[in-house]
Amino acid sequence: MGDTGTTSFLDQGRTEPTLSPPRGLRRLLAKDPLESDLSRRRFRLRGGPVRSVFIAAERSYVLGFNAVMSREIEKVEELPEDQRHFGYEGAAAGCTVLDLLTMTRGRRLHELLAGPAQHHRHAAYLGAGRAYAQLRLRPVRGARGAHPLLRWLAVDGFGFQWSLSRADRMIGERTMPDLLTRAHCAVFDQGLGRLLWYHDCGSPDDVAARIGAYPPSRRADLWSGVGFAATYTGGAEPDELWWLTEQAAADGFRAYLAQGCAFAVSARMRAGTVPGHVERAVPILAGAEPDEAASWTDRALIALGHEAHTHEDFQSWQSQIRRAWTRRHHHH
Repeated sequence: MGDTGTTSFLDQGRTEPTLSPPRGLRRLLAKDPLESDLSRRRFRLRGGPVRSVFIAAERSYVLGFNAVMSREIEKVEELPEDQRHFGYEGAAAGCTVLDLLTMTRGRRLHELLAGPAQHHRHAAYLGAGRAYAQLRLRPVRGARGAHPLLRWLAVDGFGFQWSLSRADRMIGERTMPDLLTRAHCAVFDQGLGRLLWYHDCGSPDDVAARIGAYPPSRRADLWSGVGFAATYTGGAEPDELWWLTEQAAADGFRAYLAQGCAFAVSARMRAGTVPGHVERAVPILAGAEPDEAASWTDRALIALGHEAHTHEDFQSWQSQIRRAWTRRHHHH
């Protein structure tokens, strides 16, 4: 093959506008749609509709990723409304992979956020984090014009993807990647918590047992990730969600489950109509109606002020949401 490897791809790219790296690179990066079949990753798969929930979410993710590679971003809008979120998560991952490989400092991601994905910012930051994990790079601040606090969600997305690609190791051995700083680890665990929900196919008993195998210092964030995924992606029946809240309470992390849920409903509301599974999950997991749970995250964000951007600010945002849940809980 000689000199026609990646370097020449990238060199050719310099003669074109930065936003269109050579077609060869895009073709090379396109994902196999079979990646969304979680059974190939030895995930536990329960029968019934729940399995299709997780596979549909990942399929939409792959579609969004490939839509960026084929320059057909409009395909994401053709997805059913409750799937577009996952489509834009994939699109943001695609933009970020291209930005990182062509050294364009977040330009494609920025354009995606300013345009088609403007109502799907949560999803886009999660997707950007998945791209960093795919390329085995530490999630950094590289994205220009990023929302100062939401960009921490990239570490959550990184945790999800990193653990997805190495499920046996991450879930079996409970290791933490060397790439991360201590500040990143808590947010990484929120992504890992979301993955556990997928990995155990939304089964409350299995998820709780899985979390129980981690040291107590990591469980709070894992429960928060589970609360997010159980709301955002869904996959469990109401009676299972009630049982999930019992399990989180027994472990001492009920407020974290509610906080993850509030985060998810706030993301879903920004993106448009709230799907039925979210409407059903929020009163159980957050003990409040969707509007109220979403307002906790918005009020906490406003209270932090414009300067908030550090990891401590992000954690403080989450703890304010838990406080809102606790206040409501004690009043009723």
